Amino acid sequence: MRTSLLRNHAVRWLWACLLCWAAFAAHADVFRPAYLELREAGGDRYDVTWKVPAQGDLRLAVQVRFPEDTQQLTRPQGLFAGNAFVERWQISRHGGLAGATVGVDGIAGGVTDVIVRVERLDGTSQTERLLPQSPQFVVKQKTGTAEVAWSYLVLGVEHILGGIDHLLFVLALLLIVRGAKRIFATVTAFTVAHSITLVAATLGWVHVPGPPVEAMIALSIVFVASEIVHGLHGKSGLTARAPWVVAFTFGLLHGFGFAGALAEVGLPQQAIPMALVTFNVGVELGQLIFVVLAVAVRAGLARLPVSRRGWMPYVTPYAIGTIAMFWVIERVGEFL
Repeated sequence: MRTSLLRNHAVRWLWACLLCWAAFAAHADVFRPAYLELREAGGDRYDVTWKVPAQGDLRLAVQVRFPEDTQQLTRPQGLFAGNAFVERWQISRHGGLAGATVGVDGIAGGVTDVIVRVERLDGTSQTERLLPQSPQFVVKQKTGTAEVAWSYLVLGVEHILGGIDHLLFVLALLLIVRGAKRIFATVTAFTVAHSITLVAATLGWVHVPGPPVEAMIALSIVFVASEIVHGLHGKSGLTARAPWVVAFTFGLLHGFGFAGALAEVGLPQQAIPMALVTFNVGVELGQLIFVVLAVAVRAGLARLPVSRRGWMPYVTPYAIGTIAMFWVIERVGEFL
């Protein structure tokens, strides 16, 4: 009897952790990374674009910190655009910024992270990601092909592992699909679909407005979560019968979401194919890591001697669906 009570408490603790994580996910998705672009303009001058997450008329209190001998040539001109505050100005430093350290004040408290892009006159670029524990970087002389490839590979992995909406969609699929072959076919269909739209949107072949796409991505999660509930009621939905069809269809939407994230960073003009391919490979690596972990956790939980009757099987799909529906309402409100 005592062992049974301990097991039930352990399971309830696991579900509580899941709900807390889901609540955090809903809050974390509100803010996007800040974006800093330094575009070399010649004569030791740089055009600065500084994009900070905002809500309404409130923006995050994060500021760029240049070396002390940097001169500000023009006053910052800023405006609120969607869910961000964008400032532009021009600076100058004798000898340029190569070798200098540039930092961002205000992210040490874990408020946000910053994507940095340095565009040089020769068409090469440098991409960095600043985190609260390392809020500064050194401007490099020139970035080689291998370094560009590695930077975009890491960005791809970080984007998918930080993209809670994409991971919830994959998790919802995995809660329906059983068997190694079906999981492989489903994940492959999702990969092929989002790779197609990622490339098409990034290269400018297809233009789709971002806010409606983000709302549809959230709605795709609601759909698959509802399919889980239907399955628990003994009704086999489309996802259970042909999961690769659902994965491919909605994967096209998620690809536009990946393209929007890549657009925030941009592509180096001298290495567009390399950056695009390695970013996509990074997304796939991150997705594979998540799938392996999710399948392993599911297999471990399945071995627990806990009754799967009653309310417990419904906790996960309802938690996923509630968070996704919150995103739908929030994202629809952004473009209405």
